[in-house]
Amino acid sequence: MAGMAGASGVRSWLQSQHMTWLTPQRLRALTIALFVVAFAISSIGLSGSTAAVHHTAQHTLSAH
Repeated sequence: MAGMAGASGVRSWLQSQHMTWLTPQRLRALTIALFVVAFAISSIGLSGSTAAVHHTAQHTLSAH
């Protein structure tokens, strides 16, 4: 959700800059691209889980 909010913020900022090359069609394409990238990063790039911690070294030390 934060990724989409960030993408929306970037889109709003770009729109407020009044750039001459940023036509409505390009802004629409840019918005779609921003949302796709934000979704991909939040779902693929940032995982909510971490790798399992291996406790084999602690078990070996405590057994001795």
